[in-house]
Amino acid sequence: MHAERIATENFAALLGTRLLESSHDRAVVELPYQPKLGVGRIHGGAISALVDIAATAAFWSCPDLSAAARGATVGFTINFLALAVATDLVATASVRRRGGTLCTGDVSVRNSADEEVATAIVTYKLTGYRHNVQRR
Repeated sequence: MHAERIATENFAALLGTRLLESSHDRAVVELPYQPKLGVGRIHGGAISALVDIAATAAFWSCPDLSAAARGATVGFTINFLALAVATDLVATASVRRRGGTLCTGDVSVRNSADEEVATAIVTYKLTGYRHNVQRR
């Protein structure tokens, strides 16, 4: 499954993320707390990386992709709502819309107390849909 690979290999493996859930157009990814992510507060770059990983996993959670599919993050806007201090983080990403090649999605990042610490809107370019597939 694409989402599992995206959430656990390469840079994601360096961060220690893991996929908690995946379904069509949705992914939930955890970033377990480690002191290297920031003492006093988790670095915004680590939270941003979690957002990108979760969103990418959601965009790839689509059975209509061919083996030749390719993708890349175009951009995202993130709003940090509260400090994340020495806590595991969970990002829930969902696809809002799939276009011809551009997709948009929403990500919510919550701490161990289930408080939202960040929210983001992500745009992603994804090619390689199978023919005659209806995208929303």
